[in-house]
Amino acid sequence: MKTLSVLGSTGSIGTQTLDIVRKSNGELKVCAISGGSNIKLLEEQAREFSPKTVCVGNVELKKDLELSLNDTGIKVVSGNEGLEEVAAHEDADVTVTAVVGMMGIKPTVCAINAGKEIALANKETLVTAGHIIMPLAKEKGVSILPVDSEHSAVFQCIQGENQKQIHKLLITASGGPFRGYTKEALEKVTLEEALIHPNWSMGKKITIDSATMVNKGLEVIEARWLYDISVDDIQVVVHPQSIVHSMVEFDDGSIKAQLGVPDMRHPIQYALFYPDRFDFGLERLDFYKLSSLDFEEPDMEVFEGLRMAYDASRKGGNMPVIFNAANEFAVARFLAGEIRFVEIYELIKKAMNDVDHIENPDLEQILATEKAVYELLGKKN
Repeated sequence: MKTLSVLGSTGSIGTQTLDIVRKSNGELKVCAISGGSNIKLLEEQAREFSPKTVCVGNVELKKDLELSLNDTGIKVVSGNEGLEEVAAHEDADVTVTAVVGMMGIKPTVCAINAGKEIALANKETLVTAGHIIMPLAKEKGVSILPVDSEHSAVFQCIQGENQKQIHKLLITASGGPFRGYTKEALEKVTLEEALIHPNWSMGKKITIDSATMVNKGLEVIEARWLYDISVDDIQVVVHPQSIVHSMVEFDDGSIKAQLGVPDMRHPIQYALFYPDRFDFGLERLDFYKLSSLDFEEPDMEVFEGLRMAYDASRKGGNMPVIFNAANEFAVARFLAGEIRFVEIYELIKKAMNDVDHIENPDLEQILATEKAVYELLGKKN
């Protein structure tokens, strides 16, 4: 049996993680959970899974949650300090980091320092602080198991292989709802259209990132750290069916691929049960029903976010931080109806051009860079 601490339990990955716990026949249990401001769902999860500690990100809601759980004996904490307490909970074997954004970095560091195995679903942790996180995990003897479907696919493909003989990684992308669009067509897309993903059910922010293909760029940067490989040896392949989740090409030209139906519970369970697998009765792939598997090259001139991600990774230092923070800022404004879809790219470009580059940023400089990006892009023109 493994005991989990789940950061972001009320989000898309978090709720699916708890679904796996629910169906695990007692193989998994939960000792701590955290959510943002959805205290109704947090209360429901707390009553069902009986964690010892619950964190609500919005500190103003702490008293309300305490009141609603006052008959349970569950400890209620809040804010960043509470999130870090949940991440490093003494009873946790595995910390699932499913929060969105750079707020996931410090709790992940706390969990690693506490010797917790990390089931990583937060892209920003490695995108912005991979040069800190990976050496720290190695020093502490902590495994970082990817939850993202593409990185899980790569991880599965390299089991039993000599990683020094990897020639390149092939990261697949659905292409999102605007695959095949021209720049002119992107000018006219609406928020409602951008929130409709053809294959995956995800939160709003990640769904927009998929539509811009920034999400795939973040995955490229993350893979660079997870697998200690040059970004130029990571190739993005558009695969609209989302059946092949990623591939690995080895020095002899052989390629291994991991396939499955597009259901995030598959990579989540693999990370939680690794090195074992657990049958949850999820849908299985039926090759008799597959008419075709298509692959194509991504258009980095139209989907500029992917190209800029490669540029940011090559530049290194705090440039991936700038790229990520600018995207977070821009997507929030797009979701609020304040900017057009293509302006997401324009704001990222402005930040990458105008924010000072730092060669080897520490954690405080990473957070200061994020603040500088928000200040720059938030200025009234």
